[in-house]
Amino acid sequence: MAARGRCPGCGSAALVEDAHYAQQQLVCAACGCVLAEGLLTTTYTEEEHLREVAYSQSTGQKEQLSRSLQRGIRRVQDLCKVLQLPRVFEETAVSYFQRAVQHPSFHLVSLEKKELLGGCCVFVTCRQHNWPVTMGTICSLLYAKQELFASVYLSLQKELELSVPALSLADLVKTHLNSFRLFQHAADVPAPFVEDKEKVVARTMQVVELASETWLVTGRHPVPIVTAAAFLSWQSLQPGARLSCSLGRFCKLAGVDLPPPAHLRLKELLEILLRMASQLAWLRVFKLDKKTVVKHIGDLLQHRIFLLKNAFCLQDGEEEGAAAPGEGSPGSPPAAGGAAQEKGCPSGGKRQREGGPRPLLPPCLINPRKRLRTAAPSPSDSAITGDEPISDSEIEQYLRGPEEIRAVSKAKAWP
Repeated sequence: MAARGRCPGCGSAALVEDAHYAQQQLVCAACGCVLAEGLLTTTYTEEEHLREVAYSQSTGQKEQLSRSLQRGIRRVQDLCKVLQLPRVFEETAVSYFQRAVQHPSFHLVSLEKKELLGGCCVFVTCRQHNWPVTMGTICSLLYAKQELFASVYLSLQKELELSVPALSLADLVKTHLNSFRLFQHAADVPAPFVEDKEKVVARTMQVVELASETWLVTGRHPVPIVTAAAFLSWQSLQPGARLSCSLGRFCKLAGVDLPPPAHLRLKELLEILLRMASQLAWLRVFKLDKKTVVKHIGDLLQHRIFLLKNAFCLQDGEEEGAAAPGEGSPGSPPAAGGAAQEKGCPSGGKRQREGGPRPLLPPCLINPRKRLRTAAPSPSDSAITGDEPISDSEIEQYLRGPEEIRAVSKAKAWP
């Protein structure tokens, strides 16, 4: 069908409307130049006036998503389905991912970090809705390193200005223990090792609270502490059959990884329990060690506040008791061994520091890290070369004072 006008390319008037893939176009029959493209979509404003809009001028072209963005959104949706998250969580995580992809800070990052953006968006969404999911769980699903995932997560939180509440320790304990296989009978788990889930969770929570009150949680990764607390709680419920089980075997039977610092956290927890056990009257007759004290964890947790106060505040009481005899009447003579006690004070204080109760301090203050010794200077380094810096006090020795200036001026005045 002919149309009015001429072709801007060749000036021919043979213009026809041709349907190309169900898309009408105005084409010059002489040279093949496309004068007008197809009319596919319309906007609401144009539809009110019954006018058609070209595809490039409509919103359809702007709504196209790149393949990488579509692939990232699909990864976020699949991760939400694996974690069995609600639909609202999935929509929120997808919106965060779209914002992150469009942000300039994530345009020039490595491909490995871009692939972790979706997991970070899912983790942020779960934290905002108080959904108990750990970073290690998402890293295991994405086969990612936790250090790299943490760096991308912090960058996402900073650039998008997201408010993420801290995960409570109670939710973390419940989430971590949900993955244990010791709560149901299995072929590879002995019958005496199977325990009720609710009992283990309740006692683990009490042990973790004890660790928090004794500075064992502050500034540390929580998973090793939770693992050690779960091991002690599991042993204390049936100590007769479980004291011979090691921490490594416990984690293997539970189907979880053994964090490397878990042995250190277990050692610190046992030291706290031994100090608390020394304050119970009916336990002093027993010679408790790090294995037998596990049998009495229930009693120690029941009187936790009282035992902690006595075990770590006894040093102050001894100092007050030692000062009390010296506060007698002024006329009374000092004790016969008073001078000897004063002379032996340093050794006595040393024995008290070695064997007596210590104050309740963070582990970093009790066992500080060893400082590296500075290497002794070599003879070649100590040799004088003349390029050494001059101190201010030495420079002042070379400056002339007012009297020296006057003396020099008088000397110059002589012929």
